[in-house]
Amino acid sequence: MIVGVLGGGQLGRMLALAGRRIGAQVRCFDPDAQACAGQVTELVVGNYSDKAALGRLIDGCDVVTYEFENVPIEAAAWCAERVETHPAIAALAAAQDRIEEKALLRAHGLEPVPHMLVESEPQLREAVEALGLPAVLKTCRGGYDGKGQVVLREAADIPTAWAELGSPAGEGGRLVLEGFIAFSREISLLAVRGKDGQVRLYDPVRNEHEGGILVRSRPAGEAVDPASLDRARAGITSLMAGLGYVGVLAVELFETADRRGVGEGGGGLIANEMAPRVHNSGHWTIDAAACDQFENHLRAVLGLPLGSTRTICNWEMRNLIGSVPAVGALLAEEGLRLHCYGKAEKAGRKVGHVTVVGV
Repeated sequence: MIVGVLGGGQLGRMLALAGRRIGAQVRCFDPDAQACAGQVTELVVGNYSDKAALGRLIDGCDVVTYEFENVPIEAAAWCAERVETHPAIAALAAAQDRIEEKALLRAHGLEPVPHMLVESEPQLREAVEALGLPAVLKTCRGGYDGKGQVVLREAADIPTAWAELGSPAGEGGRLVLEGFIAFSREISLLAVRGKDGQVRLYDPVRNEHEGGILVRSRPAGEAVDPASLDRARAGITSLMAGLGYVGVLAVELFETADRRGVGEGGGGLIANEMAPRVHNSGHWTIDAAACDQFENHLRAVLGLPLGSTRTICNWEMRNLIGSVPAVGALLAEEGLRLHCYGKAEKAGRKVGHVTVVGV
């Protein structure tokens, strides 16, 4: 079994390591010859527009998948015309455009944050008037880990925000303004769907960010309103079925006391965004789930039976940002599992993570 992966970062690396356990060979593709997946598996180097290089990736592959949602659609579609490719290209396309993404989420019962399309500075002023401040202005396409977005706190911020994101956006300034949600926690839900339509969901996760970068994930616990959680899970299941989705899907949600018409009592869940791939907030599954998200993704795209998503122990996951602390000091912590990505140290870069089990 050979799986081609568009992308050669840490997620591709972890897919390759999971593949070894089930006898699947993972071959990654990346423009960067130093991409960290190449330290543990075969790496095809080339630009996403290079059809000859893409041909080397798919040669002999049973299936192609991807490890990040900004894979050029043209490259993924080219592969899909020649070899089975999952998840659905439609999911990849929606995840690359925040307006399309929100429409898709809403169509399946996952209420997105209040938002408006912005294509000019006057439209930005109109959106601010409609949604109020504070608000977050984001590029419709691109941007991750806090990039491609600006927080507006007062009307005087509008010209600066437009100058930063609108004028140089390269798409005629196509942006989205999102109303600010007063939320108590960010929750992520991870699901996996097989070719046979079976869906399994991992327990909800609570995420903490600093500077737009995920720094810590922990079990969300029983504080999540059960009715809201059931609706969110039903929405994710519906979305996956509607797309003919195969593989792991992550959806990030805001938990808020304002239920916005979704029932009585407790806090509601408002959809923020989706990621049609394995996800950072699911890294804990390597050490604390019966079958981790990486193996389950491979099982799904290869048409193999899905593994159990049951949580098998208490856990806490912490990202290592910028650098890896002294290994000896880390490993002295009881129950700590260290995962280094083999990436050069750089401010703001995820270079590894630790999962502490039994906490």
